[in-house]
Amino acid sequence: MSATPVVAQPSATDDQALTLVRAAFQHARGGDSAQLRALLETGVPANVCNETGDSLLMLTSYHGHAEAALLLLDRGADPELRNRRGQSPLAGAAFKGDTTMARILLDGGAEVDGAGPDGKTALMFAAMFDRVELVDLLLARGASTSRCDAAGVTALALAQGMGAHRAAERLLAP
Repeated sequence: MSATPVVAQPSATDDQALTLVRAAFQHARGGDSAQLRALLETGVPANVCNETGDSLLMLTSYHGHAEAALLLLDRGADPELRNRRGQSPLAGAAFKGDTTMARILLDGGAEVDGAGPDGKTALMFAAMFDRVELVDLLLARGASTSRCDAAGVTALALAQGMGAHRAAERLLAP
């Protein structure tokens, strides 16, 4: 005899919590630090993730909201929390070329050479998209030029393959 599965019905409290969390993601995307702070004070976790695995910090970082990112880091957000694609907030900042955000994340504990399942580091993203100022920052913070991604390719080779000549020159400099 098989048991009938029990399906829990959402309660009013569950609905209220989901409403708060959805609002937190909206304010993270929009950079509304005051509203985000208020929601964190009601108990929304700083490391909550949405259905794609993006954290509040991932969204504030990707959209360039420095004040909101600082707030989240101050409230214990993990700068290494990756989404379901293995991307970190620092990789997002590197992709966007946001040097200010990269500094915030590195100062907040992001690993300069952290890599997702594909092995790509923030330096590799910065190099591929010719984000020279970000390449300089990451190198100054100790990023390794010899690391390889999962395919065995370095940041220099990625830059050269993408035609990112300025980044390639920086990576070749002593």
